[in-house]
Amino acid sequence: MGTQPKRRMTKQRKKILEVLRNTDSHPTADWIYDQVKQEMPNISLGTVYRNLNVLKEMEKIMELNYGSSHSHFDGNAENHYHFTCLECGKICDVSEPVHSDLDQKVEEEMGCSISHHRLEFFGTCAECKEEE
Repeated sequence: MGTQPKRRMTKQRKKILEVLRNTDSHPTADWIYDQVKQEMPNISLGTVYRNLNVLKEMEKIMELNYGSSHSHFDGNAENHYHFTCLECGKICDVSEPVHSDLDQKVEEEMGCSISHHRLEFFGTCAECKEEE
């Protein structure tokens, strides 16, 4: 990552970050907006979107974009894996540690430089499997 301009932590950014760090549901911007609006009734959806982008640039949050119409956001900006249920759409963190040796193996094979990788798991969650 390159050098980025110093950004200050505004009250809107603090609230958005607080909402994200207090849920493990990997919500959409609309859900975050609904939560933040309860305490900041004058905030706009556009302000939430802009601040989510700034928080992502500040490396405070992670954006999960799976090519669907809505991105999901994660208050844990550390590189980690996710599982997405193909039945209900729930996204969960995977406790398996990130395999940094995979970066090294790919670098050696391809002669490139890897900054990080993203590995995602898809299937049916325990709750949906139970319903079958």
